[in-house]
Amino acid sequence: MRPELPLLTDLPTIGPGPHPAPGPLDVHVWRHDHGASIGPERISALLALLSPEEHTRFARLRDNRRRQHFLVGRALCRQVLSRYAPVPPEEWRFALGSRGKPAVAAPALPSPLWFNLSHTDGVSVCAVTGAGPEIGIDIELIALGRDALEIAEQFFPEKEADIHVIRRWVPDNHMEDNGGNAEHYAVYMSAKRFHDSDHRMFHRDRRVRRSRETRVMARRTDFGKQLISGQWAFAEFNALAELWGAGLPVPYPVQITGTEVLMEFIGAERQAAPRLAQTRPEAALLVDLFEQLRTTMGELALRGWAHGDLSPYNVLLHDDRLVIIDWPQIVDIIGNPQGPEFLHRDCHNMCAWFTSRGLVVDQEELFGDIMAAAMS
Repeated sequence: MRPELPLLTDLPTIGPGPHPAPGPLDVHVWRHDHGASIGPERISALLALLSPEEHTRFARLRDNRRRQHFLVGRALCRQVLSRYAPVPPEEWRFALGSRGKPAVAAPALPSPLWFNLSHTDGVSVCAVTGAGPEIGIDIELIALGRDALEIAEQFFPEKEADIHVIRRWVPDNHMEDNGGNAEHYAVYMSAKRFHDSDHRMFHRDRRVRRSRETRVMARRTDFGKQLISGQWAFAEFNALAELWGAGLPVPYPVQITGTEVLMEFIGAERQAAPRLAQTRPEAALLVDLFEQLRTTMGELALRGWAHGDLSPYNVLLHDDRLVIIDWPQIVDIIGNPQGPEFLHRDCHNMCAWFTSRGLVVDQEELFGDIMAAAMS
């Protein structure tokens, strides 16, 4: 962040404009350093600026850090906009545009203003422009001093399993009607075979009650690694069975044999459906896909679950429909002390992809909605 950016140091006391509005070629960026925590009096002053809808969203958030980011960010946006127009901060009303970006809904302005918000630990920023609704801004905390190999091991682990495509067919008398074409009767399935547990991906082992099995898994003997792989396969099969039975968009689980899970093949003929990360859907489809995601995550949360490792790389797009894969690490949002953290990471990963494709969505709003569903 450049130090010459305007700094708002006393946010609740900034009065309305005037301030020269940014033109069609200008972007003004405002920064507010609010620190790790703010006191009750300051919270009350900032809450007085928010709309009833924003109060409702604020009340849904349970994590103090995210509550502070939401509160300060919304107050910052209102205070900044009031520097460009004679409108008290509490009178601004916002709505999401057709592409999911926030926009001024009221009052009407002689010259339109567009804005975008971002925040990281203790800092919030707001960008304002007269150019159009495509404005975006992002701020991230850069943590220095971490070992590059440690980061690579954390974010680029070896594959946990191999996926094979299997063709099954049973000839019968009707094959003669199709010129003896066995392919006409072929059924394709995916076989996911878990590796022996000898890399980081399997360090979150599921505990068992039998002390002997616990010891061999802890020592990573050959038998212990096989047990761990079998546990992950069993966990994935059980998760798929329950989720598919609940009507959620996951592959149908066919059978489990040792460390291998056989499941529905997602695709057409021999062509597998692409990962969401590989696709560039049209704007209208993006909106529908995000609603599919929101609905699925909400249904999961109502059952107390989060995927736990959700990203565009384990979501398939088939016939304009999202299908979510890779479920062995499914997380209990409430029972797991890190459940909310895993859920927030899922929201961040998916919202970042939608934003990169042109549909700007609010990850904190999604997280708040899903967390509220989990606690309902």
